[in-house]
Amino acid sequence: MSQTQSTAYCHRRMRAALDAVRNGIPVVLMDDGDRENEADLIVAAERLTEQTMAQLIRDGSGIVCLCMTDEDLRRLRLPPMVEKNESAHGTAFTVTIEARHGVTTGVSASDRLTTIQAAIHPDARPEDLVRPGHVFPLRAHPGGVLARRGHTEGAVCLSRLAGLRPAGVLCELMNPDGTMMRGAQVAAYADAHGLPVLTIDDLVACTSAPVPVC
Repeated sequence: MSQTQSTAYCHRRMRAALDAVRNGIPVVLMDDGDRENEADLIVAAERLTEQTMAQLIRDGSGIVCLCMTDEDLRRLRLPPMVEKNESAHGTAFTVTIEARHGVTTGVSASDRLTTIQAAIHPDARPEDLVRPGHVFPLRAHPGGVLARRGHTEGAVCLSRLAGLRPAGVLCELMNPDGTMMRGAQVAAYADAHGLPVLTIDDLVACTSAPVPVC
C-alpha cells in the first residue's frame, strides 16, 4: 500500500470513528502491542448515556475512567492520586470522584454517569464533587498522542477531533473469564456490536497528516 493509499485508509477509519463519537457510539481503541497491548471502549464524555455506561461496566474491567485535560482537572482541584507515580506507563490517575448530589452509593451506571456529567459541566466547581468516589479521572498529557501513546490521550483526542468537549470515558475490554481481550477477540467483539476500531497508530498518523482528518 502506498503512502497516499495508507493515509486515505487512515482518514476513512478516522471519519467512521468520529461519526461514532459524535453519536455516542463507543469506539474500540487499541494501543501498541509492545505497550499495554489492550483495547479500550472509548466514548465522548458529553455523549455518554446510562445504557452505554452499563455496556462499559458489563464488557469491561469495571474501572471506568474519565479522561480530561490538565486545565480542567486543575480547575476542579483534582490532584494526582499519589505524589510519586510508579505506574509502568505513567498512567496519571487523580483522586477518585463522586457527584455531590444526585447519587446514592455512586456505583450504579446511573450514578457514575451523574458523576461524569457533574465533572464535565462547563460551570463545574470543585465543590460539585466529593472525594473519593467510584469514577477514576485521568490526566491527559498536554502533548496528546504525539507525546504519550496512551488510551487517555486517545480518548481526549477523539472527543476534540469530533468537535466535542475534550473529555472521554474509557474502560478496558475484558473477556467473560476475566482475561483481557486481545487480537481476534477484540475484532470479534467490535464486529458483533458494530463498533469502529482504531489504533493509537491511526490517531498519531492522522493527527500528524498534512491533510485534515475532518
